[in-house]
Amino acid sequence: MRVVIAGAGAVGRSIAGELLENGHEVLLIDNDPDAVAVRRVPEAEWLLADAAEIATLDEAALERCQVVIAASGDDKVNLVVSLLAKTEYGVPRVVARVNNPKNEWLFNDAWGVDVAVSTPRLMSALVEEAVSVGDLVRLLRFSQGEANLVELTLPQGAALVGTRVGEVAWPQDTALVTIIRGVKVLIPDPDDALAAGDELLFVAAPAREAQLQALLSPRPVKE
Repeated sequence: MRVVIAGAGAVGRSIAGELLENGHEVLLIDNDPDAVAVRRVPEAEWLLADAAEIATLDEAALERCQVVIAASGDDKVNLVVSLLAKTEYGVPRVVARVNNPKNEWLFNDAWGVDVAVSTPRLMSALVEEAVSVGDLVRLLRFSQGEANLVELTLPQGAALVGTRVGEVAWPQDTALVTIIRGVKVLIPDPDDALAAGDELLFVAAPAREAQLQALLSPRPVKE
């Protein structure tokens, strides 16, 4: 898979390193000569240019890319890169970094963004996930399709503890994608029984999140 990353700072280089280790072809673009540190990611292609310019994206051959990642520290640049990648080059998958949470509402399919990643939001979500059991935590927003990746740790006393996955009437527009049980990552099977302490990851429509949390909440205590 060919991936172009706009923004060769610490975030962009880290993503590039991961993708290269997994056998993908990566091109990093940045207009800051200090950021174009080829020695740090020598396996990648590098381009010293402004990623928000059509001429640069032509040179990068975006039409041959399967994924574009707008990972600069400037939200305006990331939006422009996303829009150009989707509308001018038809890139199938566009992932954009949101630096300022106040701008998150802009990162949607109208700007060509398929997946918006807000680092501050993700960090706060991970903190919430570490301290709360039974609360639904949004980890990631998929702009296209209006869905979120959400996590909920099944609490003791939840009605679904011991219930098989295939027997649960999940809310509409909701899919259980992973069960994390201790150190194991499980692909949900209809015969798997849910256990207290399971971390459940769902892709869910925002309108279904309240139903999902209610379904997985502890039984009310009878007085």
